[in-house]
Amino acid sequence: MLKNRRSHLARLFEDHSLDCILFTNLHNIRYLCGFTGTEGALLLTRDRGWFLCDSRYTTQASGEVWDAEVREFTAKLETIAALVKEHGFSRMGFEAAHTTVAFFKSLSTALAGHELVALGGELDDIRCCKDADELQRLSEVAALSSAALMAIRPLLKPGVKEAEVALELEMEMRRRGADGRAFDFIVASGVRGAMPHGIASGKALQAGELVTIDFGAVKDGYYSDETVTVAIGDLDERQRAIHEIVRTAHDMAIAAVKPGIPCKELDAVAREYIRECGYGDYFGHGLGHGVGLEIHEKPVLSPRSEAVAAEGMVFTIEPGIYIPGFGGVRIEDTVAVTAGGCRVLTGTPKDLYLL
Repeated sequence: MLKNRRSHLARLFEDHSLDCILFTNLHNIRYLCGFTGTEGALLLTRDRGWFLCDSRYTTQASGEVWDAEVREFTAKLETIAALVKEHGFSRMGFEAAHTTVAFFKSLSTALAGHELVALGGELDDIRCCKDADELQRLSEVAALSSAALMAIRPLLKPGVKEAEVALELEMEMRRRGADGRAFDFIVASGVRGAMPHGIASGKALQAGELVTIDFGAVKDGYYSDETVTVAIGDLDERQRAIHEIVRTAHDMAIAAVKPGIPCKELDAVAREYIRECGYGDYFGHGLGHGVGLEIHEKPVLSPRSEAVAAEGMVFTIEPGIYIPGFGGVRIEDTVAVTAGGCRVLTGTPKDLYLL
C-alpha cells in the first residue's frame, strides 16, 4: 500500500528533473513511510529512501518505517547534507509550504552548489485521494465519534454546561478507543450559536435553545469531523425554519457530490439555496474541507476553490447560518467520493432532535 503511495511522486521527479525529495512534514512522512513519531526527515529518490531520526526514535522507526533505511543523527541538517553529497544528488525538491525560512537558509548553505527546488501545492495533492486502508480507518473513526455523541445525548438538558458536554463527549470517545479529540469541541448554545467556532464555555444550556455541537475523534492518525444542531425543548417557528433550510442545503450538496464536479460548484449548490431562502449574508465560510491525517487538509470546498472532486477524496459538507444576537445552525457530515457519487462516513442522524 505504501509503495503505491510513493508512486504518486513519479510525476514530480519527472516534471522537475529531481534526484531526490526531502520531506520534513510529519503528516507526509507518515503517509509515505509509516513513521508515527514527532521528529524526523525522509529523503526519497525514485526507487530508494532514507529515514533520519535522533536516538529517541531509532528503535521505533526500525519497527515502523517501510522500505527506507533508518539512519540515526545527532545533527539533522548536517546528516541530510552528507547523505545528499554521498550519493551525488544535484537537484533536491523540498516542501516549500512546510519549510521555515531559517531552515531553508541553513540547508542552502550546507548544500551550496546543489539546486533546491521548491515544491508547492502539487506535493500536498498526493494525499488528496485516499486508498482503501485510509478509507477504512476514516470510516472507523467516524463511526466511533458518532456513536460517542449518541451515547452522551441524554446529558443534553437545561442546566448542563457546554464545557461539561465537551468533556463527557471526549471521555466517551476515549472509552470507545479514540486516541483523543480531533480539536477543541464546539458546543455553542443559544446566541453563542452565531459563532461558527464557539468553543465550549461555562454557559449552561437552557430550554428553547438550539445547540450546535462540532466534534470529532482521532485514531491511528486519522480524523473525523461532524456537526449536529439539536434543540433543548420546544423551538419557535424561526428556529425550526433555519434548521430546515440548513438541513436541506446540506442534503442538496451531498446529493450533488460525484467525481468530476468542481468543488466550487458543490459550494454553490448549498450557498445558492441558503441565499434564495434569504440568509445568504449569514453563511460566511466555505462549504467544507478535506479530512485525513489532518483535520483540515485538501481539497477545499469554497467559492474560490480550484479543486475538482475525484474518487477517493474525503471531505466535509457543512453549511451553516449564523445570526448575531439570535443564534445559529450548522449541519456537517464527512463524505467519501465514490465512482457513482459519495458515501457518508459520519453517522449521527441530522434530523432536528427535541431534547
